[in-house]
Amino acid sequence: MTISTEDMISLKEDNWLNDQIMNFYFEMLTARSKAKEYPSVYSFNTFFYPKLIKSGFASLRRWTKKVDIFTKDLLLVPVHLGMHWCLAVVDFRNKSTVFYDSMGSHNQQCLDAMRDYLKEESLDKRKEIFKEDGWTYSSGKDNPQQYNSADCGVFCLKTAEFISRDAPLLFTQHSMPYFRRMVWEILHMTLL
Repeated sequence: MTISTEDMISLKEDNWLNDQIMNFYFEMLTARSKAKEYPSVYSFNTFFYPKLIKSGFASLRRWTKKVDIFTKDLLLVPVHLGMHWCLAVVDFRNKSTVFYDSMGSHNQQCLDAMRDYLKEESLDKRKEIFKEDGWTYSSGKDNPQQYNSADCGVFCLKTAEFISRDAPLLFTQHSMPYFRRMVWEILHMTLL
């Protein structure tokens, strides 16, 4: 995946992050997770969730042809809701699916869609029923909130980055200018 100058400009203050930046950063999180000190992560790209909602599982069957998502610790799913980025996280270690929104909303449709996806993926790839015993579906509680209309993409990426290393979500709106330095991380293909 290549990043253009135009893509990098989306990282400047008060700009909305585009799909290219989002996807590139999620790929970096997945790559970093190969190190033993991190939970194993599989990140879907930004086109996964809209396709899941619009066309269902059948349109996504081949997306995981080369990976068994059930062997991962975490699935990271960027969720684009028109003009707002959110994040869904499936944690196989503690049997949970959590929807994170930096504006504080709950999205039952997303939680239901992810549950249904896991069921169908399990039947398709593993030929077994997805075991839902003890599984929880919820919205993030006390996750960092944004106070403007431009930083949802950065909140989404940084929430994913913190979760992908099992770090507590201890950042605020005031952290955003610092976090927008992702330009350096992307240029050097190194997470700080």
